[in-house]
Amino acid sequence: MTQRVLVTGGSGFVGATCVLQALQAGYEVRTTIRTPARAADVRSQLVAGGLEDAGGDRLTFAVADLTADAGWAEAVAGCDVVLHVASPFPATQPKDENELIVPARDGALRVLRAARDAGVQRVVLTSSFAAIGYGHPPTDRPFTEDDWTDLDSGVPVSAYVKSKTLAERAAWDFVQREGVALELATVNPVGILGPVLGHDYSSSVQLIKAVRDGRLPRLPNVSFGIVDVRDVAALHLLAMTRQEAAGQRFLAISGDVMSAQEVALLIRGHLGEGGARITTKTMPDWALKALAPFSRTVRGSLPDVGVVRRASAAKAERVLGWSPRSREEAILATVDSLPTG
Repeated sequence: MTQRVLVTGGSGFVGATCVLQALQAGYEVRTTIRTPARAADVRSQLVAGGLEDAGGDRLTFAVADLTADAGWAEAVAGCDVVLHVASPFPATQPKDENELIVPARDGALRVLRAARDAGVQRVVLTSSFAAIGYGHPPTDRPFTEDDWTDLDSGVPVSAYVKSKTLAERAAWDFVQREGVALELATVNPVGILGPVLGHDYSSSVQLIKAVRDGRLPRLPNVSFGIVDVRDVAALHLLAMTRQEAAGQRFLAISGDVMSAQEVALLIRGHLGEGGARITTKTMPDWALKALAPFSRTVRGSLPDVGVVRRASAAKAERVLGWSPRSREEAILATVDSLPTG
């Protein structure tokens, strides 16, 4: 009997790729969208990803929103497993951190509660390295799944980091207290890049586009981990199907971190003459700090300036046999898939 998978947020960057890979693997898929109009967007992304029939009748839709109870019972009905991918990830810092925290945390609990009540076997939650590697003093030690972001250390963290940490904490607490037979696994990716199938770009993809288009006169002094969206989706499917994944967290990263300058150099070399306008010069830290009072986005990035946070994907590789593409391939796949102009 073919299993049915619910993927929340199927129109998003990660969600669409999860839908694509689940369909390619032979599953029936239902995905949640906020409005019926987004169904066409999901199908167009599947075609862009190489699925000519856009899922056909093996793909169905349910309208549900993280901020409301309505629709979630219908969304999970008849599903064997759930990939809860949907989560707010804005391009700029919100004025009120609860604009991110509330839908991320309460939305995760809505999905888990509905899944439990429907007899779903397992939920795979898309968390983030944001729930692991922040709020700590500088360290050269790679973070692992045993680490949690410390929100009480006094080290500044962004609203997004808080939202992902509190949402994942709430999910584990719920399953322990009220989950009954429901299993939970989490996938904790770093910055996600790779082929862009639609027009709603993640913050990571927007950064690559800004570099490629030469819109950054100077680069921030930041370093970050990278993983390909195709490998993130593959890890979700492994966490969904492998028995040993139940009750586990899995970091997703390809190799070591890269600086913004290293990323720009890679893209510039890849584009040849077309990359002549790409800057590879780094903005002094003092200049970025001087801009902070005038921009929420800049203020939100200050905790990352000059800080290197490494992570290890050894657990996913050892336990699940996960093998990601190189970080360079992820970056260049992003560049090549973005429209020009």
